[in-house]
Amino acid sequence: MNAWVLRSVVLGALVVALRAVLGFAMVYWPTHGAQMRMLCIVALLAAIVSWGVRDGLRDHAASTGSGRGTDMTLLWLKAGAAAGIGSGLVAWVLDRLPRFDLGDKGLLFEVTASASFIVLLVFVPALIGVGIGRRLAERRGRRGNSGGPAAFPAAGTAT
Repeated sequence: MNAWVLRSVVLGALVVALRAVLGFAMVYWPTHGAQMRMLCIVALLAAIVSWGVRDGLRDHAASTGSGRGTDMTLLWLKAGAAAGIGSGLVAWVLDRLPRFDLGDKGLLFEVTASASFIVLLVFVPALIGVGIGRRLAERRGRRGNSGGPAAFPAAGTAT
């Protein structure tokens, strides 16, 4: 399975699950809607950023010789687009079932506006996580190489 497909399926399923849990919770605790929405966003962002950090760490370890890692931009953009459109379609279908209250949005809204929000919610934090992961890997690498005077050539000598 392609890496972006796995990311989009897992994150799309997480979005739908969080929306379903939020819908059920809003029925029983309607006055706490803002806090529950923020909790769902934080949970989703934590999953996305942690996956991005893991990607950055793994990519830096795989490309230690070149100094530059692979470009994760398109991978996460495809994952975000598929997760957004897929979660919108699944949420629309689930909303048609009895006892599921996901907001009564139309199909056009779910695959356009809702999907674009999910795309940005996946893409931007994931790339921030990739950057954090690469930075952490660089620091770990520098800390391991600063062992003593042999690590730095003498001033004025050609390398």
